[in-house]
Amino acid sequence: MLEQIPEATLRLSAFASVLVAMALYELAFPRRKLVIGRGRRWFTNLGIVVLDSVLVRILFPVVAVGAALWADSEGYGLFNLVAVPGWVAGVLGFLLLDFAIWGQHLASHKIPVLWRVHRVHHSDRDIDVTTALRFHPIEIVLSMVFKMAIVVVFGIPPLAVLIFEVVLNGMAMFNHANVRMPVWLDAILRKFVVTPDMHRVHHSIIHLETDSNYGFNLSVWDRLFATYIAQPSEGHDGMTIGLAEHQSTEPTRFAWSLLFPFRPVRAPKRDQ
Repeated sequence: MLEQIPEATLRLSAFASVLVAMALYELAFPRRKLVIGRGRRWFTNLGIVVLDSVLVRILFPVVAVGAALWADSEGYGLFNLVAVPGWVAGVLGFLLLDFAIWGQHLASHKIPVLWRVHRVHHSDRDIDVTTALRFHPIEIVLSMVFKMAIVVVFGIPPLAVLIFEVVLNGMAMFNHANVRMPVWLDAILRKFVVTPDMHRVHHSIIHLETDSNYGFNLSVWDRLFATYIAQPSEGHDGMTIGLAEHQSTEPTRFAWSLLFPFRPVRAPKRDQ
């Protein structure tokens, strides 16, 4: 029974394994020379994810998998009301969650109050595996509420939710990683999933490029909704990462990053 699976332990084990694997991959085959480096950047990014994890466990003891178990036991949600095979509900539930996260990411760029929080993620001046962990606690809480709502409304099977959570976390670390891949392999993989070169475009300071490649897992949504850009206009080695108005060492500071959503937002340069 899924109730007997130590969900937190399973997710932590998968998280740690992917984090270590991608960090070693970065050291062996880096894609770009880091502008700021690791040091305080990693301390801040890892510190943020620890704070996020503690906060989520305090506010949401059941998290998304628990919400799925509850909906399943109570018979709530579309897939619990409509007679469909379990595997069909699982596959559709996985796709629904992935599309929902893509839509949430799009909204975080288009809605000013959400962008105010999401820009903490984009303020990182380098992009590597730890950037995938750099999300402000407010954004993590909002994301969890949204995810749990989707799970309950559609009655997504608990196992599908667990698999999605593990895959999403792993894929986010993969496609944020500063790793070099063979061009032919990247070309094949990005037809199905978001690759590091594909997602790196999204972290460009050029506004048009920032407003593209919103996916964290499947690449189909960006292609389907015409938000896909194949390569950065200045190339992966020449592109500037982060926020144009904050090209300094400030984003490496832990306290600065937590207070950043409460600072005035400078209007982006729309001609970029």
